[in-house]
Amino acid sequence: MLVFLLAAAAFTALLSLPVARADSGRAPLHDAMFTAVSAMTVTGLTTVDTATFWSPFGQVVILLAIEVGGLGIVTLALLLARAVSRQLGLGGKLFAQQSIGATDLGDVGRLLRIVVLTTLSIQAVLFVFLAPAFIAAEGSWLTGLWHSLFYSVSSFNNAGFTVHTGGLAVFDGQLPVLLPVMIGVFVGSFGFPVFLNLIAVRWNRRRWSLHTKLTLATTTILLGLGAAGWAATEWSNPGTIGDGSIPDKLFHALFASTMMRSGGFSVVEPADSTPTTLLLSDALMFVGGGSASTAGGIKVTTLAVLMLAIVAEARGTRSVTVAFRAIPDGVLRVAISVTFLGATLVLVSTALVMLVSDAALDRILFEVISAFATCGLSVGLSAELEPFGKYVLAALMLAGRIGPIGLAAALAVRQRNVLFKLPEERPIVG
Repeated sequence: MLVFLLAAAAFTALLSLPVARADSGRAPLHDAMFTAVSAMTVTGLTTVDTATFWSPFGQVVILLAIEVGGLGIVTLALLLARAVSRQLGLGGKLFAQQSIGATDLGDVGRLLRIVVLTTLSIQAVLFVFLAPAFIAAEGSWLTGLWHSLFYSVSSFNNAGFTVHTGGLAVFDGQLPVLLPVMIGVFVGSFGFPVFLNLIAVRWNRRRWSLHTKLTLATTTILLGLGAAGWAATEWSNPGTIGDGSIPDKLFHALFASTMMRSGGFSVVEPADSTPTTLLLSDALMFVGGGSASTAGGIKVTTLAVLMLAIVAEARGTRSVTVAFRAIPDGVLRVAISVTFLGATLVLVSTALVMLVSDAALDRILFEVISAFATCGLSVGLSAELEPFGKYVLAALMLAGRIGPIGLAAALAVRQRNVLFKLPEERPIVG
């Protein structure tokens, strides 16, 4: 927590410099702080237009904050410590184990290098695919390469920041731009534990861990359900895709479903969506992406464990099982705790924002869940709020980034031996 707060303060200070603003003068503190926190937590919510408000220096600071937040501040700090001292202590290895999902403490140093190299490699591939399209669109090699770099980093880290006024809507229909961005967001939402497992077993499906299986299966199911639901609710909406062709509508639905997983990019304006679509988006954003990934939310494995527990209860079985494996009761308790904490944060933050905003509840709830889930999709409320509302959303972005992760890690490692057993008594539930 302390490292996150110090990093947020450092990036806020950089964005508060006069050189970070495109116009003369300094950026207001609440705008600089909100942007710094949003970039560092790879959220993507903004109170000002990134393309016109910030100077090239300011945009570079934002890009650096995204990369630092995506790789993980703890990961970078541990790599630096290892470079200086040539070794990691037990405390450092435990931190690394929690941040990247490693299982073997003795192999943490090598796994940290794999995480960084994998991240940079995927971003490099995205950059190569995006560069020709942006160079052709911008008519300038320098501008095209800069935009390719920015969007390759922003998409893989699920950040949602754009350097174009109007976002990716200006590239509507241009698949060479939208497809790499969509794939980058989708792959980035898997999480480091999945990457490490796939690399370790060399893509042998029979040796995939249960976490990898649950993450990939749940992510794919939610992607399909989200696309179908979004298409059904927006099919005839003239404000979004109502006037488009069938292939265009289907692509928009798939793109929107991908971005609701924590991507934050949008081709159509979320504010023009139907209330039903906003509610569907709330649910998908709240779930988020994979554990120990750049995505936010309560995570897909949390949802999977809860759903498997419901199925087990309905069948009357004593244990939760899937893929010939039994899930410990402790994992279920952690999943319940993370979900309850997330719902509580959303409830309290929604109430606080309602105190200073007259916006409709569905708009407030959408913006709050987007902040908690570090998603970045917006109905424009962040820019309209008074400074107090912006501070609330900034605090929620920080809490959403480190709160559920910290709670899950703390509950997972906290063990207490009880040498006695109390008599059981069942309260009436339901």
